[in-house]
Amino acid sequence: MASEAFWFGALLLLLPCLSAMAKQTYIVHMNLHSKPESYATHHDWYSASLQSLSSDSDSLLYTYTDAYHGFAAFLDPDQAELLRQSDSVIGVYEDTVYNLHTTRTPEFLGLDTESGLWAGHSTQDLNEASNDVIIGVLDTGVWPESKSFDDTGMPEIPTKWRGQCESAPDFAATLCNKKLIGARSFSKGYQMASGGSNLRKPKEVVSPRDIDGHGTHTSSTAAGSLVANASLLGYASGTARGMAPHARVAAYKVCWSTGCFGSDIIAGMDRAIIDGVDVLSLSLGGGSAPYYRDTIAIGAFTAMERGIFVSCSAGNSGPTEASLANTAPWIMTVGAGTLDRDFPAYALLGNKLRFTGVSLYSGTGMGNKPVQLVYNKGSNGSSNLCLPGSLNPDSVRGKVVMCDRGVNARVEKGGVVRAAGGIGMIIANTAASGEELVADSHLLPAVAVGRKVGDQIRAYAQHDPNPTAVITFGGTVLNVRPSPVVAAFSSRGPNTVNPQILKPDVIGPGVNILAAWSEAIGPTGLEQDKRKSQFNIMSGNG
Repeated sequence: MASEAFWFGALLLLLPCLSAMAKQTYIVHMNLHSKPESYATHHDWYSASLQSLSSDSDSLLYTYTDAYHGFAAFLDPDQAELLRQSDSVIGVYEDTVYNLHTTRTPEFLGLDTESGLWAGHSTQDLNEASNDVIIGVLDTGVWPESKSFDDTGMPEIPTKWRGQCESAPDFAATLCNKKLIGARSFSKGYQMASGGSNLRKPKEVVSPRDIDGHGTHTSSTAAGSLVANASLLGYASGTARGMAPHARVAAYKVCWSTGCFGSDIIAGMDRAIIDGVDVLSLSLGGGSAPYYRDTIAIGAFTAMERGIFVSCSAGNSGPTEASLANTAPWIMTVGAGTLDRDFPAYALLGNKLRFTGVSLYSGTGMGNKPVQLVYNKGSNGSSNLCLPGSLNPDSVRGKVVMCDRGVNARVEKGGVVRAAGGIGMIIANTAASGEELVADSHLLPAVAVGRKVGDQIRAYAQHDPNPTAVITFGGTVLNVRPSPVVAAFSSRGPNTVNPQILKPDVIGPGVNILAAWSEAIGPTGLEQDKRKSQFNIMSGNG
């Protein structure tokens, strides 16, 4: 007790000498057993610690009690350094920004059969057992009106549940039900990084509502109710269902327009543990770090001690080696694999060669009449990539434009082509992306092809005196072989933090997955995409 008083007194003497420096959010890991008896709670102790550093009463953002022992605070670097010098402090870390890792799946996995996945237990038995399972999803929130969160026929909410449905200007607490049993948001870390309590984007209200789509997609993939006649604008038509359609969903919004901040993630994990979830699902990550500095790993360890199963995505940085995230041995790290379903599209060239690619374009097609094909026709050296402002409208108007994959989003390239007057697009892989293909819901007729095919089309476009092309679409095709195949984008090992632990642990379907979507945004996620769909097809470790 005396040493604590001496330490805080010394801080008061030193503070006038500290230089004024830019503040940011720090996560402070405290020694739980070092709390002086004079403080009734750990919150009181943390508050007193901060008051000795600053007169700013708003510097304490979060107090963590279950997933993590400590707090998040808005400090300058010198204040953070003074905290590090205390014997009561295990570590002080800058807030980390994590990134999101962005259906036929039940049939492909054999979950729709009478016997189900586990011999001796029918699918009905497993579904009934999952009624009491609560899955906490930490992501971009949820679109509660989705049919995937319909609670028809579900029994009462388990009595162990201690959570709640947060009320906000765009989210009524009554939107929760016996399927979506909880919804909360955590934004203080994001707000501080964005310059204060006023969020930069006017439409981004602090609430559990999902305006991104990712959280709704991952939540319904995990535990969405059965929805007949689901599709993305006609693609992948069928009955959508989650892997555990009778389980409950609790949504914790921790991701915002600029990413997912560690301070908010820990707050979400902390609350989820208190609320009584059985499973924690996080489709986000930020590379590898020693476990004692990895906030997700620390929170997951506490969850594991409480009997909570933690599943995290491996990441979308493949095929680069040692690109994994979430490598702690107490986390199930999940990579992405393909399904036996594809969405073929075709590019027919003027030289009679026909190449197969993929696409989810659903609008009016080009017809059967070939039009001129152009490549690298712009005002600067980036026109081959179809970056914004790179195409010359006089050169591409009314034509099919070939674009190299890379740098900007695949769907954004289509928007650039359309804005310049192009009527179709062939997006071709380069050496960096190889032969991996991902189908997208493009804004104009478009097909994605691999590197080898792309090289042939590039050569044709550049050397034929009158290159032409027409793009057609093949809809949805099932029973594609071989499958599953590890997705090229799925992050790879080895585990750089602990090479003796093999990661990822498993792969799961992660390419072209149909699941519920936020109606606040079009299927491409682009601002100019005004289409609305209750479902979307996405790829990634979600």
